[in-house]
Amino acid sequence: MKIIDINKDRCTRSYACIRACPVKAITVRSQDGMPVVNHNRCIGCGNCLSVCAADAVSHYSDLDETISLLKSDQPVAAIVDPAISGEFPDITDYRKFVEMIRTLGFNYVNEMSFGVDLVANKYRELLSDFRGKYYLMSNCPSLVLYIEKYFPGLIANLAPVVTPVTASAKVVRKAFGADLKVVFIGPCLSAKHEATLHGEDGRIDAVLTFKELRELFRKFDIKEAQVEFSEFDKPIGRLGALYPISKGILEAAGLDDSQTKGQVITVQGKNSMLDIVDEFSDHPEALKKHFNIFFHTGCLAGPGITDRSNRFMRRTMVADYVQKRLRIIDKKQWEKDLEQYRDIDLGRRFENDDQNMEMPGSDQIEEILKSLGKSLDETAACNACGFRSCRDFAASISQGLSRPEMCLNYSIKNKQEYIKTLKNNNEKLKQQQESLVSKEKSLLEENVSLRQKSDTTSALLKNLPSAAVIVDEHLKVIESNKSFIQVLGEEAEMINEVIPGLKGADLKTLLPYNIYNLFTYVLENDENITGKDVQHDDRLLNVSIYSLKPNKIVGGVLRDMYVAEVRQEEIINRVGEVIDENLKMVQQIAFSLGEGASKTEKMLNSIIETYRKTKKE
Repeated sequence: MKIIDINKDRCTRSYACIRACPVKAITVRSQDGMPVVNHNRCIGCGNCLSVCAADAVSHYSDLDETISLLKSDQPVAAIVDPAISGEFPDITDYRKFVEMIRTLGFNYVNEMSFGVDLVANKYRELLSDFRGKYYLMSNCPSLVLYIEKYFPGLIANLAPVVTPVTASAKVVRKAFGADLKVVFIGPCLSAKHEATLHGEDGRIDAVLTFKELRELFRKFDIKEAQVEFSEFDKPIGRLGALYPISKGILEAAGLDDSQTKGQVITVQGKNSMLDIVDEFSDHPEALKKHFNIFFHTGCLAGPGITDRSNRFMRRTMVADYVQKRLRIIDKKQWEKDLEQYRDIDLGRRFENDDQNMEMPGSDQIEEILKSLGKSLDETAACNACGFRSCRDFAASISQGLSRPEMCLNYSIKNKQEYIKTLKNNNEKLKQQQESLVSKEKSLLEENVSLRQKSDTTSALLKNLPSAAVIVDEHLKVIESNKSFIQVLGEEAEMINEVIPGLKGADLKTLLPYNIYNLFTYVLENDENITGKDVQHDDRLLNVSIYSLKPNKIVGGVLRDMYVAEVRQEEIINRVGEVIDENLKMVQQIAFSLGEGASKTEKMLNSIIETYRKTKKE
């Protein structure tokens, strides 16, 4: 049975619902950290509903089902929990409240108090005839689910008596027909699960909380001022109307709960319920008592109540309501009704639905505790995580039911370390930012300088009389001048009108292979080529190619040797080169002749000197 739902869009992942759940039926999904409900583990206590600040946790509603029943042709009865007197202090007379419910479309409106009286009598018979077994009274559906799922060994100690809700369903079906549809209206959320357990006469077709009932009143615009008085349909209970107060059913049953002679101890509230079940499991014979147990502090504090504040004032309102009812109820008629419905079967069985998980070893638990920075003390706990001890929390982490972040101290410590890390990172980032600002300034200055140089180069390139082009490593044109485009011909001039400077054009599509290949050579070998004559169409081009950036950027200059100015200039240059070469040759000849004459002179002088010496001798 699905009772609790979590809205993923609203959820802020505060994990308050996980901390509040006494059985950890809400766990964290590993992939996105989203809390999810394990419906098999849920006991329907509704503890998670009131702790979510984002209002992301809700319960499944029977509103639509109830409206459908009311619109059907079948008769429908409302069973109302006597906690109405504490829930609706704004309604001045309970008879107005009854008529408001009838106006919704219910054929019968019955108060659960008579069902409580029947169940109370059953408990008096069971507990008064003591045969050595101590019982846990099974009125609270959340308690029953807790025993079935987490203490199945205590199922034999659950009193085999139906809840007052189920008893009331059996009563109204006997009174008004077996085909009757029944809707329970009360403060209990786990009654939604209880409704699914019993077939035939004990069946509950829909369960509404008091909050949902108020919603129905608003939906159909039903107000107290618009209706007359109306009484509950018979049979009507007496002291069973005290049921919203935890000890009310004991008073209705006439069971002694005094400290000295009492047979039964009443326990109420989440922690008290968990504690007594633990103790009863370990020492049932030592306690020597039966226990009347409620998860909440009475039905007046149930999750279906609109406002759970002013609990003691509401308790007083219930007591006053019962006193008024006792003054007008016909006790003899009540006794006749008890006799008439005495043959109703109020027995029940329970289901072993063990949800306990394998407990991790002590070493594993202690390892987790150390990682959390926790004491290894068995009883250490701050309870902020929702567990009764740190060891229970560590075991739950090992079982995959909880996450370390649920520990408040661990989260605070991690956050402090995280803040410290953030501060250190911020300091480093600040230093890096200052460094980057300085580098950015330097780069901007360099960029301005490069732009100026680029502009100067572009201007120089455009005004150069010779054809010039600069290409990248893929031999794509970076920049070219007008003379280059003119050398290429009319087709290039047309392209230039669309793409100025032929930027991005592939050089191989512009130049013949013998010239294109020269650019490839310089690019690959980083070796300049100067003054190479190349025939292009009917022109003779003088080509010079330079490596501007090794293996990255190449520049080329092409001069049309048939242009008059270039031809005259080139003839002068080449005549000059010839003259220079001839002068160098003459100088070398003269030098060689001079050097030979000097050697001849030295040789002749040596011969003359030798001859003179010989003559003297």
